[in-house]
Amino acid sequence: MSTKNLTPAQVELYNRQGYLIIKGFCSPEEINKLYKTALDDNAMRNNALDLNDQTGKKTRLSLWFTPGNDVFGYLTRSEKMINPVKQLLGDDAPVCHFHSKLMQKEPKVGGAWEWHQDYGYWYKNQFMFPDELISVMVALTEANKENGCLQVIKGSHKLGRVNHGFAGEQVGADMEMVNNALKTMELVYVELEPGDALIFHSNLLHRSEANLSDHPRWSVISCYNLQSNLAYKETSTSYKVPVDIVPDEAILEWEPESLSNADFLKKENDPALKETGWEG
Repeated sequence: MSTKNLTPAQVELYNRQGYLIIKGFCSPEEINKLYKTALDDNAMRNNALDLNDQTGKKTRLSLWFTPGNDVFGYLTRSEKMINPVKQLLGDDAPVCHFHSKLMQKEPKVGGAWEWHQDYGYWYKNQFMFPDELISVMVALTEANKENGCLQVIKGSHKLGRVNHGFAGEQVGADMEMVNNALKTMELVYVELEPGDALIFHSNLLHRSEANLSDHPRWSVISCYNLQSNLAYKETSTSYKVPVDIVPDEAILEWEPESLSNADFLKKENDPALKETGWEG
């Protein structure tokens, strides 16, 4: 389904609970193309990073900044991605793409992610306004409790920024505050079918369990920022470059380039990687 505009009720729901689920956001044909590219593109595989949880299980991710003319670039630049983001951020400033990441949580070995807020990490980049940052996660495979789907605390974006500290190679939220939030607000398991999307606020508390199932959990998460939201300690530049929007048809109909030209984040070139929390 091509979702170009949200209803007033959807906007109100996002503002109230800090997230919004859109079923059938991408068609089966689009997901097949995206997933096949994720599996087959050498650049995506060669630039994957392994991050450990507290038990030593690993989650792989590939992260890039500038959306290009590859199939993932067409997705992140598509009208159906940008228009809802624009509505929810609610400002006249242009929408910019901060970064996207392919999350690869493999069967039996895919690690957990601690409770955190995206802005708990991005605060260190000195982004000024958390309300002007948002993420869109599109499920490439089924996500359920068995394979470690995302968990969110409904309404927790209203807490503001929670302090974060280290938990293994990850940065996690202050657990006293998290536990208080769990006593106060509802815990939701975000179970998705391939093609479903989750749009969520940068201050929404979320986590995921390890994947102990026989099935992978893969997703792509694109993070967006309003151009008006300056980041005084961010070294990449994509966060302040307006997205060059393409029609939804580009995902299936336009000839995609390889991801070999993408500006991937490389762990060996960024010793502060574990402080930035490229979560999933």
